[in-house]
Amino acid sequence: MEKVQDALQQAVEFFKESWQELKKVHWPSRKETYAATAVVIILVLIMVGYLALIDYALTRLIETVVS
Repeated sequence: MEKVQDALQQAVEFFKESWQELKKVHWPSRKETYAATAVVIILVLIMVGYLALIDYALTRLIETVVS
């Protein structure tokens, strides 16, 4: 029974400390979140374009070599 109480006490202490740490976190504002999301979307679109171009070029190269 003592082990259960110790485990419960440790769990409670863990959650208290976790909550204190979460209070210290700088949470981004809505504007910062939108800006970061826009940057990610733009970079993904750039990478999609780049990889599509490479895929197209390699496909044409392989078709040329094979035929």
